[in-house]
Amino acid sequence: MTTPEPFTPAPPRGVGRGSHTELSAADVPPPTAAPHGGAPGYDPRRTLPLRVELRRQLGRRRTQITLGLLVVLPLLLVAAYKLGASPRDRGNAVTLADFATVGAANFTLFTIFASSGFLLVIVVALFCGDTVASEASWSSLRYLLLAPVGRSRLLRQKLLVALGLSGFALLLLPAVSLLAGLAAFGWHPVQSPTGSGLGSGAALLRLALIIGYLAVSLMFVAALAFYAGVRTDAPLGAVGGAVLIVIVSSILDNVTALGGLREWLPTHYSSAWLDALDPTVQWDSMLRGVLSSMVYSTVLFALAWRHFIRKDVVS
Repeated sequence: MTTPEPFTPAPPRGVGRGSHTELSAADVPPPTAAPHGGAPGYDPRRTLPLRVELRRQLGRRRTQITLGLLVVLPLLLVAAYKLGASPRDRGNAVTLADFATVGAANFTLFTIFASSGFLLVIVVALFCGDTVASEASWSSLRYLLLAPVGRSRLLRQKLLVALGLSGFALLLLPAVSLLAGLAAFGWHPVQSPTGSGLGSGAALLRLALIIGYLAVSLMFVAALAFYAGVRTDAPLGAVGGAVLIVIVSSILDNVTALGGLREWLPTHYSSAWLDALDPTVQWDSMLRGVLSSMVYSTVLFALAWRHFIRKDVVS
């Protein structure tokens, strides 16, 4: 009588005993991690898209009020010229205000002249200084970083949207002014206080040049406000501090006793765009203004990045 062999279950189909195809727990590969060390499926390049940040900023009340004010301002100026009395004779003191009603182009130039020294400074400082500081004041900045959004990407996305809104505001004001002036005063060749005139095509080119120069010169204000915004949790302090520094720089620029030192002030060339109204454009001051603004803004942006990367975000 023979003893029966113990029963051994058959291996799964395709896996033989003693073959090299047997599987064990050690042979099961772990879940594939992202190449940057994050969780599977996480891509830092997709966090905080520009369209999301732009939608957030456009939905804010301060953005809507600011852009609305830039639309209303030219209409108020038109109403002031239509309802007000004609200017009195001031002798040889002739300014752009005296030629504002000559035509749409002159009215646009006057609007830019009246707003570039203060209003546009506040607008750019508001968009660029409030964007990071407001997140800190709402205690939502750390939650954005935990999303997780990289610090450099967070700054870049917010800065691009802030600069985009500032550029849009800079285009919106002359565009509305041109339309309002066209409806109220018609279209006529540009007449400058120096007595020179420009044709229609040349006037539009000069307007484009002036807007482009203002965009570059206001880059210093944007960089200053952005740097202040990453240094403080108070949006009003960031915006107000940037505007205050610009005002102080403008006051010092009027002190002739400083001599050549005034050329080192960041606002010394802020009005150099007036040279574009001459029959032949005077490039010297504008080129120096572009160089000055780019140097100051580059340094301030670099300082903002350096501080925020090392900052201990607790709000």
